[in-house]
Amino acid sequence: MSKIIKYDEEKRRKELINKLITYGVYKVDKTHLFQLSLADLEKEYKRFQDDVHPHCTSGLRWINKK
Repeated sequence: MSKIIKYDEEKRRKELINKLITYGVYKVDKTHLFQLSLADLEKEYKRFQDDVHPHCTSGLRWINKK
């Protein structure tokens, strides 16, 4: 793997770790974030983004208030 690709992957990993920390996530299934692969970090970030962000990929989420 070239140095540029490796650098970009590491940069993306750090970015995702910082974003997850802002959500208050420090571990996933008893595993520290820095031990997770890039794919695992992206999956976890996507999960939190969908839960928190009102406009997820599946459209608007309506809440029935009674």
